[in-house]
Amino acid sequence: MPGTVLLLAAAPLGRGRLVDAAGVLPVLAAVAPAVLSGTGTANVIELADPLEPQAVLTRLRAAAASPGPLTVYVTGQLQLDRRQHQPHLALARTTPATVRYTALPWHWIREELRLRSARDTALVVDLHADAEAWRYVTERGLDSGRNTAVYGRVAPAAGRRGPAEPAYMKTVATLLRSGHRPPLDVLHQQAVGRIPQETAGDLLLADAGGYAVPASPVSPTAFTTFTAPLPSPRPEDPHAAISDAVRAGRHAEADAMAARYEAEAVRGYGAASEQALHWSEVRADLAMFAGDPVRSCRAWLTVAGTRLAAGQAVDAPAVEAAVDRAHHQWTRIKDTARARELGPALAEVRLRVPGRRRGALESVQRELGRLQAAQ
Repeated sequence: MPGTVLLLAAAPLGRGRLVDAAGVLPVLAAVAPAVLSGTGTANVIELADPLEPQAVLTRLRAAAASPGPLTVYVTGQLQLDRRQHQPHLALARTTPATVRYTALPWHWIREELRLRSARDTALVVDLHADAEAWRYVTERGLDSGRNTAVYGRVAPAAGRRGPAEPAYMKTVATLLRSGHRPPLDVLHQQAVGRIPQETAGDLLLADAGGYAVPASPVSPTAFTTFTAPLPSPRPEDPHAAISDAVRAGRHAEADAMAARYEAEAVRGYGAASEQALHWSEVRADLAMFAGDPVRSCRAWLTVAGTRLAAGQAVDAPAVEAAVDRAHHQWTRIKDTARARELGPALAEVRLRVPGRRRGALESVQRELGRLQAAQ
């Protein structure tokens, strides 16, 4: 099955640029698509210094929905927004004051990849972080989801003048130009081993998805982040089974599996628990994959309502994501009557959760008015 590769290189223009992210793209582009992907054939999507987070999200969403293996190569810089202090990938127009609206929230990447399995989804990253973002990732790690393999490094801002070089990603690209892609944990170790001076003191990421693979330390000051202890053989991944069913077009079977896990989580932890809400969100996405935007919109509205009723903040990432996804699915509804039915509930929650996209509430109200006038 063909693979998909997303090459994303982003950093602010001007003095705020910590790394020459786009400089790595010519080196990566010189690698055969099949080698970048590790598959027989592959489609490559390239984003160089994009301007709008929504545009990046659209391309990321399309890549995440692809049926074959997916590898995302991300080069850039991390910054925290001033309101929630959450990590974002800075884009071309990002400044410290506009991170919330002009950068890509890192949790968007996690959310778009969460329905995929770690066996066919990987992130390879070379990230530089400003002082605040560096403190964040060294204290809390970089959450990319439990179903995504992550390899690479996060480096603190360089003390020298001018943007730093993405040395890790360039080394990865150079290794791949040999025409062979080894297992990513091996590729990661080879890259780190070639540039020990460049990665000394960095946060090295080597997570095969759901369990940790140690990265070889290259100096006494280098260290590695882990998400969980190494297991016995890894148990069956329910997300992989669900993904397989979706790819085969067995949408009802996929939803039934997710519904069983959702019911178990509700019984064990409660309907407002993260365990139960995770499966509610999976089912909302499954409805989208099945081409049922009505069911998907309704499910996302329920998730948003549950989170808000549990006392979560209106600007919490999970709340905003639920409302944004409900809004997105509502715009895909072709049946005017069903769109009109769900519109008031969406407008009500949008009033409480305006989100990051300016004019989102006005857009719902305007479209709802048009639908009601057409009755």
